[in-house]
Amino acid sequence: MAQKVKLRFLIRYSTIFGESLWVSGNIDELGHDNPDKAVPLLYLNSEFWYGTVIVSINQPQPVTFKYFLKNRENELVWEWGNDRMIEWPGKKIREIEIVDDWNHPGAFGNAFLSKPFRKVLLKKSNLRTKTAEHKKYTHHFKVKAPLLEQHEMLCIIGGCPGLSDWKHQKPALLEKKEDWWTVKLYLKDQGLPTPYKYGVYDTKAQKFLRYEAGNNRILYNDAGKKKLNIVHDGFVRLAYNNWKGAGVAIPVFSLRSKNSFGVGEFTDLLPLIDWCRAAGLKMIQLLPVNDTTSSGTWRDSYPYAAISAFALHPVYINLSKVAGKELAGEMKLLKKKQKQLNELPELDYESVLKVKLAALKELYMVLR
Repeated sequence: MAQKVKLRFLIRYSTIFGESLWVSGNIDELGHDNPDKAVPLLYLNSEFWYGTVIVSINQPQPVTFKYFLKNRENELVWEWGNDRMIEWPGKKIREIEIVDDWNHPGAFGNAFLSKPFRKVLLKKSNLRTKTAEHKKYTHHFKVKAPLLEQHEMLCIIGGCPGLSDWKHQKPALLEKKEDWWTVKLYLKDQGLPTPYKYGVYDTKAQKFLRYEAGNNRILYNDAGKKKLNIVHDGFVRLAYNNWKGAGVAIPVFSLRSKNSFGVGEFTDLLPLIDWCRAAGLKMIQLLPVNDTTSSGTWRDSYPYAAISAFALHPVYINLSKVAGKELAGEMKLLKKKQKQLNELPELDYESVLKVKLAALKELYMVLR
């Protein structure tokens, strides 16, 4: 027999008249990620919208979900990210209350959770943490803090015994899991609601460092019988001024080298990367490199007039790499033209594009 669980969603969002909020997820009761079948939420007060669904659980599997706004023009505005998840805690739970903060696409912290930062720029500062798991818990807190130092982790302190009664000596420490810092706490009979805040804890010195900025957060949801509370608190309120990185902004066509063909090419990015590394630069910003070929004239050189959101511009292709060793002889016939185009004081867009397209067609016919 399927287990019945009540899911109660609470999302912080301040709307204007005519707007509505909805929740969509990967299960039947939440519309299977189809916005046309999403669950409408109800206005509670100036801070929250809420909604309740009864879920039948045959096999315990994580539920993923996200919110979207329907504005007065019936346009859908989705929140940022795809990382909201409910993991089933066991057969005894009959109600799960989820309190969420809307993740605005323009939230500053989202930039530091993008792949360039997570996999490259902040890779060395990814602290691996492990805290004691509470087998019996009533509240599961989740919050994001992408810019902590190597020896720092988050803690939570508040105005009840389960949250250390604002004492810094033994705060509840959070564990890093993917993009979230999380902690599971048993907060039954704590006299909720109660104020609380996240703080920064120094793992090297084993001491509390500082609180997050802003007003106290308030924990409203109680620890009822057979009930689990999940609190997604968005981003911790810490200053985002402890990471700085210099970089260079340059269009690919300006990277012309002796190995290119009258214009900077994709392969010319490699020596640029080496130069940036040697100079201590961390980022490279390029003008768009999408195909703009529509008339075959110099008017197509404008990089913001793309004819495709996916196709890369053929003018940036390195012909020698396409030819490879097998057709290297074909490229020797173009050496004189390559030298002429490279020695021009300015880019001759039309000539470069004409020669490259003709050469690419020839190479294609030979390789086909």
